[in-house]
Amino acid sequence: HSLTSGNYNTGIGAGALFSNTTGTSNTANGAAALASNTTGGGNTADGSGALAHNTTGNGNTANGTGALGFNTIGSQNTANGDGALFKNTNGGFNTANGDAALYNNTTGARNTANGDAALQSNTTGGNNTAEGFQAIFHNTTGSSNIAVGSTAGTNLTTGSNNIDIGNKGVAAEANTIRIGTVGTQTKAFIAGIHGATASGGAAVFVNASGELGTLTSSARFKDEIKPMDKASEAVLALKPVTFRYKREFDPDAIPQFGLVAEQVQKVNPDLVVRDGQGKPYTVRYEAVNAMLLNEFLKEYHKAQVEERKVAELEASVMRQQRQIETLAAGLQKVNQELAQARSATRLVVSEQ
Repeated sequence: HSLTSGNYNTGIGAGALFSNTTGTSNTANGAAALASNTTGGGNTADGSGALAHNTTGNGNTANGTGALGFNTIGSQNTANGDGALFKNTNGGFNTANGDAALYNNTTGARNTANGDAALQSNTTGGNNTAEGFQAIFHNTTGSSNIAVGSTAGTNLTTGSNNIDIGNKGVAAEANTIRIGTVGTQTKAFIAGIHGATASGGAAVFVNASGELGTLTSSARFKDEIKPMDKASEAVLALKPVTFRYKREFDPDAIPQFGLVAEQVQKVNPDLVVRDGQGKPYTVRYEAVNAMLLNEFLKEYHKAQVEERKVAELEASVMRQQRQIETLAAGLQKVNQELAQARSATRLVVSEQ
């Protein structure tokens, strides 16, 4: 042993704390446990080869064969399980609970892996949290990912800022939240939404893949912008109906008002949303509203034209009326003059 001035150390097992010089408050139980430690202090190694290569790392806890086996200067790591944080060298503040959890981690820091093989492939990624068997298994350099559930986030590789709950995720994707698995979870109940008002927001839509989003309207997101023209005339062929949902979907059988997707598809397939099997699922009511607006505006503009025509006709009639009145007045004057002329003629004749 090389112990010189290190105090409060406990080494049990062949080669345990073999190279320690000034490191203090270390506990090593198992063959070669903390064998290379020189000045590192406050470490606990329980298991054959646990923290075997640690030299100056402090405050590490390793329980299990080979746990933190290659750690050299990394500090404040906790590894519980055979091979947990096995290849870690100088990554710090990691927690690995489970066999081979964070096995390949080298310099990644502030990772938490709970479950056998959780974050097993991680090398330099940091701030990841994996809860469950093989959670975030294939991640190597991605950071700030959260996965909860057996094999949750297992498909993640290099992407960061993902949250996968009960979902395996997608390789290389980033900044994505996935909850549940399409085809497995068929209903969702989230408290705190119904009855709550969020003013100034936008309606939320969901596609057949379960992706949530809002209907964007900015020109920044659009191509081939052109007037709707006659395309909106399709709504005039739609047949609104009243109905009730089947008891299995709505036990209260509340009266409903709307359209039937299969009927709408016959009029305009672009107004129908389809499910994962390509079958009609619902109607794009927001598009129907836009088409109705276009038809309303067309009729409104027609009415304006008619109103202008009526106004022009009324003005023309008024002009004609004034002309008639002028002519009538002139005719009356002429008649009066003729009457006066006749009266004068009779007077002359009588005097003769």
